[in-house]
Amino acid sequence: MSATSRTFSSGIAGQLGAFVRQRMASGCWNDTYAENLRLFDLYCSRADPSATTLSQATLDGWCEKRDTESPHTCYTRTVPARAFADYARQRGLTDAVPPEARYVRDPVSVPHAFTDGELERFFEACDTIVPYRDRPESVLRKVTCPAFFRLLYSSGMRTTEARLLRRPDVDLAHGVIDVRRSKGHDQHYVALHESMTSVLRDYDAAAERLQPGREWFFQSPRGGCYDRGWVSDNFKRLWERANGDADGVVPYHLRHYYATENIMSWDCDPYEAHDRLLFLSKSMGHRDVGSTLYYLSIVPALADKMRRLTEATLNATVPEVWDD
Repeated sequence: MSATSRTFSSGIAGQLGAFVRQRMASGCWNDTYAENLRLFDLYCSRADPSATTLSQATLDGWCEKRDTESPHTCYTRTVPARAFADYARQRGLTDAVPPEARYVRDPVSVPHAFTDGELERFFEACDTIVPYRDRPESVLRKVTCPAFFRLLYSSGMRTTEARLLRRPDVDLAHGVIDVRRSKGHDQHYVALHESMTSVLRDYDAAAERLQPGREWFFQSPRGGCYDRGWVSDNFKRLWERANGDADGVVPYHLRHYYATENIMSWDCDPYEAHDRLLFLSKSMGHRDVGSTLYYLSIVPALADKMRRLTEATLNATVPEVWDD
C-alpha cells in the first residue's frame, strides 16, 4: 500500500494523516518512515483506544527501547513518532514531549573483500539460471537477477534504492538513474557506464514482454516491487552456487566494493583526488563527504598509494633533517 493511500485507525488518525501529507509535500518521506508510523498508529490504538490526542505515556511507551533492539534500531523505529509529536506540539494538538534520543550507530562490520574470481563466478551463476519448468516467475528471475545485481555492482546503489526504482526513474536513453527513494530523504542521480545501460535496456525489453505496462523497473510477479527477502535470498543462493558458503557475504557489500575500487583507481594528485571523492559521495547518495571518508579506512594499500603520489612533492618542500 502506498503512503498516499495509507489509512490510520487510532484516535489520532486524522492528525497522522495531516502529518503524512505535510511530510510528503516537503519531500521528507520514504517507505521505512511510512511503515514505522503505521506501527506507531497500531500501538496508539491498543495503548489508549479512546484517546483523541497523543499522551505523554503513549509516546514514552513507544519510544522505550525494547530488549530485542539495538540502540540504532530503536532510534530508527521511533524517529517518525518523535517527528509527529513535534508536529503536533507546534500546532497545539498535544503536550507530549519526545524523550531524549541520541543516534547510535550499530557496530560497523568489515565488508567482504571480493576477488575477481568470486565475482566472475557469481555473475556466471546469474547468467546461467535455469527457469524451473518455464514457470513465469522463474523466467522472470532469470531475466531480473543478472541485471539487478550488476546494477548494484556497477553503480554502488543501495539495495533498497534499486528495488524501489520505478520505470520513469531510469533514463535508458541517457544512462541516468533518478534515485528518488533513498536512505533518509535525499534524492540523487547515478550516471551509468554505457555497458550497464545496455544491460538495463536488454532487461527492460525482456521484462516488458513478460509484464506489459509494468510500474516498477524491477517488478515482482505479484505486481509490486521486490522486497528485501527476495534480494538476500537470491544473492545467497547464487553466491553459494558460485563460491560455496555465503556466511558473512551480503548484497550490500557490492556497494562497499564499488566505493573501494573507485578509490583504488585514482592515480592522481591530492587536489584531484578531493574532487573525485566529492563526485563519489554525490553518486553514492551520501549526505556529506564525511560518510564517504569511511571507505578510505578499508581500502587496501591506500597508505602506499598516498606516499607514492605525494612523497616527491613533500620532500621537495620540506628538506631532509639529519639526526645530530
